[in-house]
Amino acid sequence: MGVTGPPGPVMDRDEVDRALARLGAEHEAIETSLLALQDHAGRRLLEGARLTGLTEERWTAAEASITLLWTCFDAYTDALRTARDIRARRRWSSREDLVELTELLRGDPVALAGGAPGKLSERYSLAALVDRMNELYASSLDMVVAADAVWSALPARIDLLAAELQRTSRLAHSVGVRPGEHPAGDDLERITRTLTRLREQVVSDPLAYWKRAEGSSAPGGGRPDTTVYDREARALEEVRREIDAVLTVRQDAEKRIVRLRDVLSRADRTLAEARTARGEVLAKIAATEVPVVSGPPTALQERGQPVPLAVPAPGGPGAAGGGRTAARPRVVDGGDGPAGGPCRAARQAGRVQGEGGPARSGGGPRPGGAVREGAPDAVERALRLARRRPGGAALPAGCGGTPRHGAAAARPGRSGRPAGARRMSEEGETTS
Repeated sequence: MGVTGPPGPVMDRDEVDRALARLGAEHEAIETSLLALQDHAGRRLLEGARLTGLTEERWTAAEASITLLWTCFDAYTDALRTARDIRARRRWSSREDLVELTELLRGDPVALAGGAPGKLSERYSLAALVDRMNELYASSLDMVVAADAVWSALPARIDLLAAELQRTSRLAHSVGVRPGEHPAGDDLERITRTLTRLREQVVSDPLAYWKRAEGSSAPGGGRPDTTVYDREARALEEVRREIDAVLTVRQDAEKRIVRLRDVLSRADRTLAEARTARGEVLAKIAATEVPVVSGPPTALQERGQPVPLAVPAPGGPGAAGGGRTAARPRVVDGGDGPAGGPCRAARQAGRVQGEGGPARSGGGPRPGGAVREGAPDAVERALRLARRRPGGAALPAGCGGTPRHGAAAARPGRSGRPAGARRMSEEGETTS
Protein backbone atom coordinates (compact mmCIF):
# COMPACT_ATOMS: atom_id res chain seq x y z
CA MET A 1 0.00 0.00 0.00
CA GLY A 2 1.54 3.35 -1.00
CA VAL A 3 1.85 6.16 1.46
CA THR A 4 -0.25 9.11 0.46
CA GLY A 5 0.17 11.01 3.64
CA PRO A 6 -1.34 10.52 7.04
CA PRO A 7 -4.70 12.16 7.85
CA GLY A 8 -3.32 14.38 10.56
CA PRO A 9 -0.26 14.13 12.72
CA VAL A 10 1.73 10.92 12.56
CA MET A 11 1.10 8.63 15.47
CA ASP A 12 3.97 7.70 17.67
CA ARG A 13 4.73 4.21 18.77
CA ASP A 14 2.77 4.36 22.02
CA GLU A 15 -0.34 5.66 20.28
CA VAL A 16 -0.05 2.91 17.68
CA ASP A 17 0.23 0.26 20.36
CA ARG A 18 -2.78 1.64 22.25
CA ALA A 19 -4.89 1.81 19.04
CA LEU A 20 -3.97 -1.73 18.05
CA ALA A 21 -4.93 -3.01 21.52
CA ARG A 22 -8.28 -1.25 21.39
CA LEU A 23 -9.06 -2.47 17.89
CA GLY A 24 -8.05 -5.99 18.87
CA ALA A 25 -10.47 -5.97 21.83
CA GLU A 26 -13.24 -4.69 19.59
CA HIS A 27 -12.44 -7.38 17.04
CA GLU A 28 -12.67 -10.06 19.65
CA ALA A 29 -16.01 -8.74 20.95
CA ILE A 30 -17.43 -8.47 17.44
CA GLU A 31 -16.31 -11.98 16.62
CA THR A 32 -17.92 -13.34 19.77
CA SER A 33 -21.19 -11.55 19.02
CA LEU A 34 -21.23 -12.74 15.41
CA LEU A 35 -20.64 -16.33 16.47
CA ALA A 36 -23.43 -16.03 19.06
CA LEU A 37 -25.76 -14.66 16.40
CA GLN A 38 -24.78 -17.46 14.07
CA ASP A 39 -25.62 -20.06 16.72
CA HIS A 40 -28.77 -18.32 17.97
CA ALA A 41 -31.80 -20.66 18.14
CA GLY A 42 -34.06 -18.05 16.62
CA ARG A 43 -31.79 -17.68 13.63
CA ARG A 44 -31.77 -21.42 13.05
CA LEU A 45 -35.56 -21.50 13.31
CA LEU A 46 -35.86 -18.62 10.89
CA GLU A 47 -33.60 -20.35 8.41
CA GLY A 48 -35.68 -23.54 8.47
CA ALA A 49 -39.18 -22.08 8.77
CA ARG A 50 -41.66 -21.33 6.00
CA LEU A 51 -42.20 -17.68 6.72
CA THR A 52 -45.00 -15.40 5.58
CA GLY A 53 -46.05 -11.80 5.97
CA LEU A 54 -44.00 -9.32 7.95
CA THR A 55 -41.57 -11.92 9.22
CA GLU A 56 -40.69 -13.02 5.71
CA GLU A 57 -39.95 -9.41 4.67
CA ARG A 58 -37.84 -8.64 7.70
CA TRP A 59 -35.96 -11.92 7.59
CA THR A 60 -34.98 -11.31 3.96
CA ALA A 61 -33.50 -7.97 5.01
CA ALA A 62 -31.89 -9.51 8.09
CA GLU A 63 -30.21 -12.23 6.06
CA ALA A 64 -28.65 -9.59 3.80
CA SER A 65 -27.53 -7.62 6.87
CA ILE A 66 -25.94 -10.68 8.41
CA THR A 67 -24.12 -11.43 5.16
CA LEU A 68 -22.85 -7.82 4.96
CA LEU A 69 -21.95 -8.00 8.62
CA TRP A 70 -19.63 -10.93 8.00
CA THR A 71 -18.17 -9.15 4.98
CA CYS A 72 -17.41 -6.07 7.09
CA PHE A 73 -15.94 -8.25 9.78
CA ASP A 74 -13.66 -9.99 7.31
CA ALA A 75 -12.46 -6.59 5.96
CA TYR A 76 -11.94 -5.35 9.48
CA THR A 77 -9.98 -8.47 10.30
CA ASP A 78 -7.75 -8.02 7.23
CA ALA A 79 -7.01 -4.38 8.02
CA LEU A 80 -6.22 -5.17 11.64
CA ARG A 81 -3.95 -8.04 10.62
CA THR A 82 -2.06 -5.73 8.22
CA ALA A 83 -1.51 -3.13 10.94
CA ARG A 84 -0.26 -5.73 13.35
CA ASP A 85 2.17 -7.10 10.75
CA ILE A 86 3.60 -3.61 10.14
CA ARG A 87 4.03 -2.99 13.83
CA ALA A 88 5.73 -6.37 14.25
CA ARG A 89 8.45 -5.66 11.68
CA ARG A 90 10.78 -4.06 14.18
CA ARG A 91 10.71 -3.27 17.87
CA TRP A 92 11.24 0.41 17.31
CA SER A 93 9.10 1.36 14.34
CA SER A 94 10.60 3.76 11.82
CA ARG A 95 8.86 6.91 10.64
CA GLU A 96 7.73 5.18 7.44
CA ASP A 97 6.12 2.41 9.50
CA LEU A 98 4.43 4.93 11.77
CA VAL A 99 3.07 6.88 8.74
CA GLU A 100 1.69 3.67 7.24
CA LEU A 101 0.17 2.63 10.57
CA THR A 102 -1.36 6.07 10.99
CA GLU A 103 -3.00 5.75 7.57
CA LEU A 104 -4.40 2.28 8.43
CA LEU A 105 -5.61 3.18 11.87
CA ARG A 106 -6.98 6.69 11.20
CA GLY A 107 -7.62 6.70 7.42
CA ASP A 108 -10.20 4.89 5.27
CA PRO A 109 -8.37 1.76 4.37
CA VAL A 110 -11.43 -0.51 3.88
CA ALA A 111 -13.47 -0.44 0.64
CA LEU A 112 -16.80 -2.37 0.62
CA ALA A 113 -18.88 -3.10 -2.44
CA GLY A 114 -22.54 -2.22 -1.95
CA GLY A 115 -21.89 -0.72 1.40
CA ALA A 116 -24.41 2.04 0.82
CA PRO A 117 -27.50 2.24 -1.40
CA GLY A 118 -26.79 3.68 -4.87
CA LYS A 119 -23.02 3.20 -4.61
CA LEU A 120 -20.90 0.48 -6.08
CA SER A 121 -18.40 0.68 -3.23
CA GLU A 122 -17.72 2.72 -0.15
CA ARG A 123 -14.62 3.23 1.91
CA TYR A 124 -14.64 2.99 5.71
CA SER A 125 -12.18 3.64 8.45
CA LEU A 126 -11.79 0.94 11.07
CA ALA A 127 -13.79 2.98 13.59
CA ALA A 128 -16.60 3.65 11.07
CA LEU A 129 -16.52 0.01 10.06
CA VAL A 130 -17.05 -1.00 13.69
CA ASP A 131 -20.03 1.37 13.96
CA ARG A 132 -21.48 -0.04 10.76
CA MET A 133 -21.12 -3.59 12.03
CA ASN A 134 -22.80 -2.59 15.30
CA GLU A 135 -25.79 -1.21 13.38
CA LEU A 136 -26.11 -4.33 11.22
CA TYR A 137 -25.72 -6.56 14.23
CA ALA A 138 -28.35 -4.69 16.26
CA SER A 139 -31.00 -4.81 13.53
CA SER A 140 -30.35 -8.48 12.77
CA LEU A 141 -30.29 -9.44 16.43
CA ASP A 142 -33.50 -7.51 17.12
CA MET A 143 -35.32 -9.43 14.42
CA VAL A 144 -33.96 -12.81 15.53
CA VAL A 145 -34.67 -12.17 19.21
CA ALA A 146 -38.23 -10.98 18.50
CA ALA A 147 -39.04 -14.04 16.42
CA ASP A 148 -37.48 -16.34 18.99
CA ALA A 149 -39.38 -14.69 21.84
CA VAL A 150 -42.71 -15.15 20.06
CA TRP A 151 -41.91 -18.75 19.17
CA SER A 152 -40.80 -19.49 22.72
CA ALA A 153 -43.94 -18.04 24.32
CA LEU A 154 -46.98 -18.38 22.13
CA PRO A 155 -46.78 -21.86 20.53
CA ALA A 156 -46.19 -23.57 23.87
CA ARG A 157 -49.02 -21.66 25.51
CA ILE A 158 -51.27 -22.35 22.55
CA ASP A 159 -50.48 -26.06 22.83
CA LEU A 160 -51.34 -26.04 26.54
CA LEU A 161 -54.58 -24.23 25.83
CA ALA A 162 -55.35 -26.67 23.03
CA ALA A 163 -54.81 -29.60 25.43
CA GLU A 164 -57.18 -27.97 27.91
CA LEU A 165 -59.61 -27.44 25.06
CA GLN A 166 -59.48 -31.14 24.20
CA ARG A 167 -60.20 -32.14 27.79
CA THR A 168 -63.05 -29.65 27.97
CA SER A 169 -64.45 -30.93 24.67
CA ARG A 170 -64.40 -34.54 25.92
CA LEU A 171 -66.09 -33.45 29.13
CA ALA A 172 -68.68 -31.52 27.10
CA HIS A 173 -69.42 -34.57 24.95
CA SER A 174 -69.82 -36.70 28.07
CA VAL A 175 -72.60 -34.40 29.38
CA GLY A 176 -74.28 -34.01 25.98
CA VAL A 177 -72.92 -30.57 25.05
CA ARG A 178 -72.31 -30.73 21.30
CA PRO A 179 -71.99 -28.16 18.49
CA GLY A 180 -75.36 -27.25 17.05
CA GLU A 181 -77.18 -28.51 20.15
CA HIS A 182 -75.79 -26.26 22.88
CA PRO A 183 -74.21 -22.75 22.80
CA ALA A 184 -71.21 -24.00 24.75
CA GLY A 185 -70.59 -26.60 22.05
CA ASP A 186 -70.58 -23.87 19.39
CA ASP A 187 -68.13 -21.83 21.48
CA LEU A 188 -65.79 -24.80 21.78
CA GLU A 189 -65.82 -25.32 18.04
CA ARG A 190 -65.07 -21.63 17.42
CA ILE A 191 -62.23 -21.63 19.96
CA THR A 192 -60.75 -24.72 18.31
CA ARG A 193 -60.74 -23.04 14.90
CA THR A 194 -59.26 -19.83 16.31
CA LEU A 195 -56.44 -21.61 18.17
CA THR A 196 -55.56 -23.69 15.10
CA ARG A 197 -55.37 -20.59 12.93
CA LEU A 198 -53.45 -18.67 15.62
CA ARG A 199 -50.80 -21.35 15.93
CA GLU A 200 -50.28 -21.50 12.18
CA GLN A 201 -49.88 -17.72 12.02
CA VAL A 202 -47.51 -17.64 14.97
CA VAL A 203 -45.27 -20.28 13.42
CA SER A 204 -45.21 -18.73 9.96
CA ASP A 205 -45.30 -15.03 10.92
CA PRO A 206 -44.09 -14.58 14.51
CA LEU A 207 -43.30 -10.86 14.11
CA ALA A 208 -47.01 -10.20 13.50
CA TYR A 209 -47.51 -11.01 17.19
CA TRP A 210 -44.60 -8.94 18.51
CA LYS A 211 -45.21 -5.66 20.33
CA ARG A 212 -42.16 -3.42 20.51
CA ALA A 213 -41.59 -1.52 23.72
CA GLU A 214 -41.97 2.23 23.32
CA GLY A 215 -38.77 4.22 23.80
CA SER A 216 -36.50 1.17 23.87
CA SER A 217 -33.53 0.91 21.44
CA ALA A 218 -32.09 -2.30 22.79
CA PRO A 219 -32.27 -5.35 20.52
CA GLY A 220 -35.31 -7.45 21.38
CA GLY A 221 -36.97 -4.70 23.38
CA GLY A 222 -40.66 -5.68 23.55
CA ARG A 223 -42.92 -8.58 24.32
CA PRO A 224 -45.15 -11.10 22.49
CA ASP A 225 -48.64 -9.85 21.68
CA THR A 226 -51.02 -12.29 23.43
CA THR A 227 -54.27 -10.40 22.82
CA VAL A 228 -55.88 -13.11 20.70
CA TYR A 229 -54.57 -15.86 22.96
CA ASP A 230 -55.87 -14.20 26.14
CA ARG A 231 -59.30 -13.65 24.58
CA GLU A 232 -59.66 -17.30 23.61
CA ALA A 233 -58.35 -18.44 27.00
CA ARG A 234 -61.03 -16.38 28.75
CA ALA A 235 -63.70 -17.76 26.41
CA LEU A 236 -62.56 -21.32 27.14
CA GLU A 237 -62.64 -20.64 30.87
CA GLU A 238 -66.24 -19.40 30.62
CA VAL A 239 -67.24 -22.49 28.64
CA ARG A 240 -65.50 -24.73 31.16
CA ARG A 241 -67.38 -23.13 34.06
CA GLU A 242 -70.66 -23.61 32.20
CA ILE A 243 -69.86 -27.26 31.52
CA ASP A 244 -68.88 -27.73 35.16
CA ALA A 245 -72.29 -26.37 36.14
CA VAL A 246 -73.99 -28.81 33.75
CA LEU A 247 -71.86 -31.63 35.15
CA THR A 248 -72.78 -30.66 38.72
CA VAL A 249 -76.48 -30.73 37.82
CA ARG A 250 -76.04 -34.12 36.16
CA GLN A 251 -74.19 -35.58 39.14
CA ASP A 252 -76.87 -34.27 41.48
CA ALA A 253 -79.53 -35.84 39.25
CA GLU A 254 -77.67 -39.15 39.29
CA LYS A 255 -77.53 -39.07 43.10
CA ARG A 256 -81.25 -38.37 43.23
CA ILE A 257 -81.89 -41.24 40.81
CA VAL A 258 -79.86 -43.58 43.02
CA ARG A 259 -81.87 -42.53 46.07
CA LEU A 260 -85.11 -42.95 44.11
CA ARG A 261 -84.07 -46.42 43.01
CA ASP A 262 -83.36 -47.30 46.63
CA VAL A 263 -86.81 -46.09 47.66
CA LEU A 264 -88.42 -48.05 44.82
CA SER A 265 -86.47 -51.15 45.80
CA ARG A 266 -87.69 -50.89 49.38
CA ALA A 267 -91.23 -50.34 48.11
CA ASP A 268 -90.95 -53.46 45.93
CA ARG A 269 -89.76 -55.49 48.91
CA THR A 270 -92.60 -54.17 51.05
CA LEU A 271 -95.12 -54.96 48.30
CA ALA A 272 -93.73 -58.48 47.95
CA GLU A 273 -94.01 -59.01 51.72
CA ALA A 274 -97.60 -57.70 51.66
CA ARG A 275 -98.50 -60.05 48.83
CA THR A 276 -96.95 -62.97 50.69
CA ALA A 277 -98.90 -62.10 53.84
CA ARG A 278 -102.10 -61.76 51.79
CA GLY A 279 -101.53 -65.19 50.27
CA GLU A 280 -101.01 -66.70 53.70
CA VAL A 281 -104.21 -65.09 55.01
CA LEU A 282 -106.20 -66.27 51.99
CA ALA A 283 -104.78 -69.77 52.44
CA LYS A 284 -105.82 -69.82 56.10
CA ILE A 285 -109.29 -68.56 55.22
CA ALA A 286 -109.66 -71.20 52.53
CA ALA A 287 -108.55 -73.93 54.96
CA THR A 288 -111.15 -72.93 57.61
CA GLU A 289 -114.60 -74.72 57.46
CA VAL A 290 -117.57 -72.50 58.33
CA PRO A 291 -120.39 -74.48 60.10
CA VAL A 292 -123.65 -74.77 58.17
CA VAL A 293 -126.73 -73.22 59.82
CA SER A 294 -129.62 -75.69 59.77
CA GLY A 295 -133.24 -74.80 59.28
CA PRO A 296 -135.06 -72.45 56.96
CA PRO A 297 -134.15 -68.77 56.90
CA THR A 298 -137.51 -67.89 58.44
CA ALA A 299 -136.43 -69.51 61.69
CA LEU A 300 -133.63 -66.97 61.99
CA GLN A 301 -136.00 -64.13 61.11
CA GLU A 302 -138.47 -65.15 63.80
CA ARG A 303 -135.87 -64.80 66.53
CA GLY A 304 -135.68 -61.49 68.32
CA GLN A 305 -139.43 -60.71 67.90
CA PRO A 306 -141.46 -59.92 71.07
CA VAL A 307 -143.80 -62.62 72.50
CA PRO A 308 -147.31 -61.35 73.30
CA LEU A 309 -148.70 -62.77 76.57
CA ALA A 310 -152.34 -62.72 77.79
CA VAL A 311 -152.48 -60.52 80.85
CA PRO A 312 -155.79 -59.63 82.53
CA ALA A 313 -156.82 -56.08 81.98
CA PRO A 314 -156.92 -53.93 85.07
CA GLY A 315 -160.40 -53.66 86.49
CA GLY A 316 -161.80 -56.40 84.28
CA PRO A 317 -163.94 -59.31 85.26
CA GLY A 318 -160.98 -61.56 85.78
CA ALA A 319 -159.51 -59.21 88.29
CA ALA A 320 -162.76 -59.06 90.19
CA GLY A 321 -163.32 -62.81 90.21
CA GLY A 322 -165.53 -63.08 87.16
CA GLY A 323 -166.00 -62.00 83.56
CA ARG A 324 -163.63 -62.28 80.56
CA THR A 325 -159.95 -61.30 80.48
CA ALA A 326 -158.60 -58.61 78.10
CA ALA A 327 -155.56 -59.44 75.92
CA ARG A 328 -152.65 -57.04 76.59
CA PRO A 329 -149.27 -57.77 74.97
CA ARG A 330 -146.27 -57.82 77.26
CA VAL A 331 -142.66 -58.29 76.30
CA VAL A 332 -140.61 -60.93 78.07
CA ASP A 333 -136.85 -61.16 77.52
CA GLY A 334 -135.90 -63.70 74.88
CA GLY A 335 -139.44 -64.19 73.41
CA ASP A 336 -139.76 -66.19 70.21
CA GLY A 337 -142.75 -64.31 68.77
CA PRO A 338 -146.42 -65.12 68.55
CA ALA A 339 -146.05 -67.73 65.86
CA GLY A 340 -144.32 -70.22 68.20
CA GLY A 341 -147.40 -71.17 70.18
CA PRO A 342 -147.55 -72.56 73.69
CA CYS A 343 -144.14 -74.25 73.37
CA ARG A 344 -142.34 -70.92 73.05
CA ALA A 345 -144.45 -69.41 75.82
CA ALA A 346 -143.54 -72.34 78.00
CA ARG A 347 -139.84 -72.00 77.21
CA GLN A 348 -140.04 -68.31 77.91
CA ALA A 349 -141.83 -68.92 81.18
CA GLY A 350 -139.27 -71.55 82.14
CA ARG A 351 -136.44 -69.19 81.33
CA VAL A 352 -138.03 -66.53 83.46
CA GLN A 353 -138.34 -69.02 86.28
CA GLY A 354 -134.78 -70.17 85.84
CA GLU A 355 -133.47 -66.67 85.97
CA GLY A 356 -135.65 -65.66 88.85
CA GLY A 357 -135.30 -68.89 90.86
CA PRO A 358 -138.16 -71.20 92.09
CA ALA A 359 -141.64 -69.78 92.18
CA ARG A 360 -142.83 -68.60 95.54
CA SER A 361 -146.36 -68.57 96.85
CA GLY A 362 -148.14 -65.39 97.15
CA GLY A 363 -147.17 -64.15 93.68
CA GLY A 364 -144.31 -62.05 94.98
CA PRO A 365 -141.35 -61.11 92.93
CA ARG A 366 -138.57 -63.62 92.43
CA PRO A 367 -135.10 -62.55 93.39
CA GLY A 368 -132.98 -61.78 90.36
CA GLY A 369 -136.00 -62.12 88.06
CA ALA A 370 -135.88 -60.69 84.56
CA VAL A 371 -139.60 -60.11 84.11
CA ARG A 372 -140.50 -56.69 82.81
CA GLU A 373 -143.86 -54.95 82.99
CA GLY A 374 -146.42 -57.18 84.59
CA ALA A 375 -147.83 -58.22 87.95
CA PRO A 376 -146.78 -61.51 89.56
CA ASP A 377 -150.23 -63.01 89.07
CA ALA A 378 -150.01 -62.33 85.38
CA VAL A 379 -146.68 -64.15 85.22
CA GLU A 380 -148.11 -67.16 87.09
CA ARG A 381 -151.06 -67.33 84.73
CA ALA A 382 -148.70 -67.07 81.72
CA LEU A 383 -146.68 -69.99 83.05
CA ARG A 384 -149.75 -72.10 83.72
CA LEU A 385 -151.13 -71.27 80.33
CA ALA A 386 -147.84 -72.27 78.67
CA ARG A 387 -147.85 -75.68 80.42
CA ARG A 388 -151.36 -76.62 79.37
CA ARG A 389 -153.05 -77.10 76.05
CA PRO A 390 -156.73 -77.36 75.23
CA GLY A 391 -158.21 -80.81 75.97
CA GLY A 392 -155.55 -81.68 78.58
CA ALA A 393 -152.95 -82.90 76.02
CA ALA A 394 -149.29 -82.93 76.97
CA LEU A 395 -146.88 -80.24 75.70
CA PRO A 396 -144.67 -81.14 72.73
CA ALA A 397 -141.21 -82.51 73.31
CA GLY A 398 -138.73 -79.82 74.30
CA CYS A 399 -141.22 -77.59 76.08
CA GLY A 400 -140.58 -76.94 79.72
CA GLY A 401 -143.02 -77.63 82.58
CA THR A 402 -145.20 -80.60 83.70
CA PRO A 403 -148.31 -81.51 81.65
CA ARG A 404 -151.60 -81.28 83.43
CA HIS A 405 -154.73 -83.30 82.45
CA GLY A 406 -158.36 -83.35 83.34
CA ALA A 407 -157.84 -82.74 87.03
CA ALA A 408 -156.44 -79.33 86.33
CA ALA A 409 -159.29 -78.64 83.93
CA ALA A 410 -161.89 -79.54 86.57
CA ARG A 411 -160.44 -77.24 89.22
CA PRO A 412 -162.63 -74.13 89.55
CA GLY A 413 -161.10 -70.69 89.17
CA ARG A 414 -161.76 -67.45 90.93
CA SER A 415 -164.72 -66.57 88.76
CA GLY A 416 -166.64 -69.70 89.70
CA ARG A 417 -166.19 -71.27 86.28
CA PRO A 418 -164.19 -74.37 85.69
CA ALA A 419 -160.52 -73.78 85.12
CA GLY A 420 -160.63 -75.43 81.71
CA ALA A 421 -163.41 -73.11 80.50
CA ARG A 422 -161.58 -70.09 81.80
CA ARG A 423 -158.35 -71.24 80.14
CA MET A 424 -160.10 -71.77 76.82
CA SER A 425 -161.64 -68.33 77.12
CA GLU A 426 -158.23 -66.79 77.85
CA GLU A 427 -156.62 -68.63 74.93
CA GLY A 428 -159.38 -67.43 72.64
CA GLU A 429 -158.90 -63.85 73.69
CA THR A 430 -155.13 -64.11 73.37
CA THR A 431 -155.23 -65.55 69.92
CA SER A 432 -157.79 -62.96 68.83
